[in-house]
Amino acid sequence: MIRRISERASCFAKNFPILKSSRFHGESLDSSVSPVLIPGVHVFHCQDAVGIVAKLSDCIAAKGGNILGYDVFVPENNNVFYSRSEFIFDPVKWPRNQVDEDFQTIAQRYGALNSVVRVPSIDPKYKIALLLSKQDHCLVEMLHKWQDGKLPVDITCVISNHGRASNTHVMRFLERHGIPYHYVSTTKENKREDDILKLVKDTDFLVLARYMQILSGNFLKGYGKDVINIHHGLLPSFKGGYPAKQAFDAGVKLIGATSHFVTEELDSGPIIEQMVESVSHRDNLRSFVQKSEDLEKKCLTKAIKSYCELRVLPYGTNKTVVF
Repeated sequence: MIRRISERASCFAKNFPILKSSRFHGESLDSSVSPVLIPGVHVFHCQDAVGIVAKLSDCIAAKGGNILGYDVFVPENNNVFYSRSEFIFDPVKWPRNQVDEDFQTIAQRYGALNSVVRVPSIDPKYKIALLLSKQDHCLVEMLHKWQDGKLPVDITCVISNHGRASNTHVMRFLERHGIPYHYVSTTKENKREDDILKLVKDTDFLVLARYMQILSGNFLKGYGKDVINIHHGLLPSFKGGYPAKQAFDAGVKLIGATSHFVTEELDSGPIIEQMVESVSHRDNLRSFVQKSEDLEKKCLTKAIKSYCELRVLPYGTNKTVVF
């Protein structure tokens, strides 16, 4: 059951007049809304109770802020509450550290499992490292999105178990932008996980941009933060070498890509984003592979953007809420 702002309009009617600058649900925060007011986002996860929405909205209204968008999800037959709000406020009247303190007071009252605020124009961007093997289509997509300012992250380094010549377009791009590239040669017996952990210790999360190595449970525990992966979705499933060729030869009609959190169980972590596309007898192997790779890079980029915008929350043991 999804409860949206329209169903709880009475909670906001007194405090939140309709703004001309209000945006449609799902649009990214834009700091150009006002020369004074800046945007923020808050996510909240706790046991369901009466009055949570009122408390959260009053918190923003009391400081002169306005809500631009609000989403609530209360699962059927499951007494938990999820919300994500986008709001604008004057940082002079409501200092950044006070924003955290005010929402934390509400979090303590309701015993929240998750209460996070981000103010994109003030807060530092998430620091990430990208891991990949031979294929670099996902890396290239992310680098270009990052260069265009469409991926709100700082890329600290690129790590690969595949060496690349210095005159390739990827290496030239990384060198031009001062992004370190680390070639970490791995074997079946030694995946060099300790070396990788040293390289990523200061990151906020990791992205596996087609990294064809399985991360061990010890690595995941040692890192202790989120790791996001992308893999193809060829139906039915094809294992072993060159799955795209296997799928093409089998005449599949639907291909896809899945982005998910990494767990110890291979490719079974909570799903963040999935995309699909039809293929037909008119596709040759080249166009088939191209469509598959296009889905992978789009799916991964969207998942990372959603994660950075606080749209992704854990739900149960192996699900996510994605606002």
